[in-house]
Amino acid sequence: MIRSSKRSPLIYLTHATVLFLVILWTIPTAGLFISSLRDKDQLAVSGWWTALSASTHMVVDRAEPPSSQVQEGDHFVIKGNILHGQSGKISKFGYSSLHPQAYKAGEVVSIRNGQTMQVMSNGDYVLSSPTKWLGRNGKRIFYTAEMPPHFTLSNYKEVLGADGLGQSFINSLTVTIPATVIPILIAAFAAYALAWMRFPGRAILVACVVGLLVVPLQMSLIPLLKSYNWIGDLFGVSSKTYVGIWLAHTGFGLPLAIYLLRNYIVGLPREIIESARVDGASDFDIFRKIILPLSFPALASFAIFQFLWVWNDLLVAMVFLGTSPDHIVLTAQLRQLMGSLGGDWGILTASAFVTIIIPLCVFFGLQRFLVRGLLAGSVK
Repeated sequence: MIRSSKRSPLIYLTHATVLFLVILWTIPTAGLFISSLRDKDQLAVSGWWTALSASTHMVVDRAEPPSSQVQEGDHFVIKGNILHGQSGKISKFGYSSLHPQAYKAGEVVSIRNGQTMQVMSNGDYVLSSPTKWLGRNGKRIFYTAEMPPHFTLSNYKEVLGADGLGQSFINSLTVTIPATVIPILIAAFAAYALAWMRFPGRAILVACVVGLLVVPLQMSLIPLLKSYNWIGDLFGVSSKTYVGIWLAHTGFGLPLAIYLLRNYIVGLPREIIESARVDGASDFDIFRKIILPLSFPALASFAIFQFLWVWNDLLVAMVFLGTSPDHIVLTAQLRQLMGSLGGDWGILTASAFVTIIIPLCVFFGLQRFLVRGLLAGSVK
């Protein structure tokens, strides 16, 4: 029998779609990472795709103050380097904001009253005057320079060195790990019960779970917070605690968790479960020894979704924890940092990349266990 070597067009379409999604995710992430490593001045004037090429800057700076002048013959001279030791090449310069690019590098320009200015392409400048330079501030120099690519870790040092960032990082882990584990434990038991245990009202419970998927989080925040505050007052517990946000994330994540796990568990082979019951296994033994090992791919998938959602959450954390130094999470801490430095793109990109490092590690780490769970399930 001769099989056709032609592949289905659907296979090529699938490969092209996957490739498109990979590129769609990789390019912005790469741009974010490259921008976080660039010099702030270069980041402000050019995009990340020009990071490996020279960039043109129009800059205004001041020469050394008159206190640094020295007398050479019958003239008073101020010397220095306008690039401050950085590598670059100046093409044009000027001494007035009306004509910032009036002269080419190397020209000797007459300012007034016999004063002259000369700026070389390497940044060296000479200011000469027949009389003493007066005042406290140096002369303004406008120049246009081509700067080579410059990468630095200063953005990360500024972000990681911010006050309270380390504590907020620990706070985020304290919130995220239990808020990921608790819904999985509850949803796994509930999904097994809704899939394989027969009891009155099971269909109604499944319909309620599906209905809860469409309830907006913002609609339930205020009633949930009031209920938690009432319970806290009843038992003398403060509302701004980790227990509150764990319960909140558990409540918001349970409908999706139960829905996903129930659909996966109900598709497991019925013969395995019936054989276990014939052998005298209880529901708990079936759940622990059969359902959990076979359902590991679904558990790992939901763990990824729940971890990413809780880690990146800001709204629920602000409502249930606030912004006290002992409880503030990483997203809220970075929001405060970006609020004071909102125009600093270097800080913004570095902060954004800091927030996605842990989710990336979790995703790629659980992906390995996800593949292992799929193989184990197929063997069983």
